[in-house]
Amino acid sequence: MARPLPSQGKEVMIGSKGVIKKEEFVRIITKTLYSLGYEKSGAVLEEESGITLHSPMVILFRKQVIDGKWDHAVATLNKIGLLDENIVKSAAFLILEQKFLELLRDDNVMGAMKTLQSEITPLGVNRKRVHELSSCMISCSPQQLFLGFSKLGIDSSTSRLKLLEELEKVLPPTVMVPERRLENLVEQALTVQRDACYFHNSIDGLSLYIDHHCGKDQIPSRTLQVLRAHHDEVWFIQFSNNGKYLASASNDKSAMIWEVDEDGELLLKHTLNGHEKSVMTVAWSPDDCQLLTCAVEETIRRWDVESGKCLHVYEKPGVGFISCAWFADGKQILSGLSDQHFCIWDLDGKEVDFWKGQRSTKTPDITVAKDGKLIISMNREKTILLFDRETKQERLIEEEQTITSFSLSEDGDFLLVNLVNEAIHLWNIRNGPIRVNRYSGHKRSRFVIRSCFGGSEQAFIASGSEDSQVYIWHRATGDLIQTLAGHSGSVNCVSWNPANPHMLASASDDHTIRIWGAKKASLKRKDVGSSSCSSNGIHANGNAHGNGFVHQCNGNSTK
Repeated sequence: MARPLPSQGKEVMIGSKGVIKKEEFVRIITKTLYSLGYEKSGAVLEEESGITLHSPMVILFRKQVIDGKWDHAVATLNKIGLLDENIVKSAAFLILEQKFLELLRDDNVMGAMKTLQSEITPLGVNRKRVHELSSCMISCSPQQLFLGFSKLGIDSSTSRLKLLEELEKVLPPTVMVPERRLENLVEQALTVQRDACYFHNSIDGLSLYIDHHCGKDQIPSRTLQVLRAHHDEVWFIQFSNNGKYLASASNDKSAMIWEVDEDGELLLKHTLNGHEKSVMTVAWSPDDCQLLTCAVEETIRRWDVESGKCLHVYEKPGVGFISCAWFADGKQILSGLSDQHFCIWDLDGKEVDFWKGQRSTKTPDITVAKDGKLIISMNREKTILLFDRETKQERLIEEEQTITSFSLSEDGDFLLVNLVNEAIHLWNIRNGPIRVNRYSGHKRSRFVIRSCFGGSEQAFIASGSEDSQVYIWHRATGDLIQTLAGHSGSVNCVSWNPANPHMLASASDDHTIRIWGAKKASLKRKDVGSSSCSSNGIHANGNAHGNGFVHQCNGNSTK
């Protein structure tokens, strides 16, 4: 026998703080068991607890909906005892809408018309939807309407079950417990724990067994590898979008592609030669199958990542390139020229667009947002231009100090701006631009120093520094939480692996790239690409570290 309703007796509270109503708690668990397909377990819980998921009237109502007994369902709805007339009308509308659509599906046009005119319309609910249903009667055949249920918001194969879900959203939860309510409560609890975790940078998902907490040891702070294949200063590094590769650009006129193996070790995959000047930047294609390399006021080269073959050389007579970026479709590239112009190319080297910029600075950075609409570039020494290709709208980020570099967040909503005065500013460019935070502590006096977003949910900011260290801040608070020592020269660039929040790379004037990881006793530091490597990529000690193939650029040239 079911226990008395709350109105007939004092509610029983459970939990250590006494804030959970036992009846609600049991009903939500019962609902979850039924939703997961545990019908017997749900029925046993109802019987043993004496707390029913639904009242007899609601059980009848749900059965009538599933059986398609629409008039009976509407009559029962009015007997449930709902006090809010608007809720009753909204629920009745959903039921009668389903009745209307199924009548049309069965080619009962007159019945559908009668339902629309004498039952649905008098409710005075959702007039826009009523007009849509009327239009469909005129313009669609019953077969087309049946096939188009999904466009009308109703899936023909499971339409009655979906109708019940919609009714659960309309009716009070005391009448019908909303679908997936327990899952939503658990997700909310986990989200609160994650957001409250100051050092949250976990690779594994959050557990239900214990409260979530990340220690500082989750932040990359230990050198796992030192990559020594470059013969001069390393100016730029960037992980691929899928985190499986790292590309590096150097003053030694080469670029390199490193592959991350299953154990998290980086192996030299290709050395890309062909530039006649120092390589200053690289850019991964959206699918990570191709790589652009750009030398100082020289050419842009496009490489096949798997083979290491140079696929194309982009150049313009009399001017050199200083920056490059991909559009989101992977079919076009954007380039910045030394004469302040910008150029868009297709992959075969055909010039698609060309315009004069206002750039009066040597900072070469440009990037394209993932939607392919927003182009971000330097405008003047203290100004960044946000240009919308579709609307032609121009917005400006105006700083008080000279800008040296910038980096776009993964979601495209935030821009990290490095300044000459040893400060890094975080700008919200989705709703603004508005400056939302500031990071400081690193050193910069002569060189271009680059920073990046990283970690789980990109909750951290990392930057190079001229004092040979890597700096890491908490993104939300601006607190400096870690400095990483190990390089012997200026750290020019950092890149956080987007697929592994425990992996951070840094590039330095000491000719090396360091791979940093979380503090785990089982991980040992490895040096890769040192002078002991032979041409086949085998170290003197016999351990293989990739093929280390060297590729000369013989791609097609565009002039």
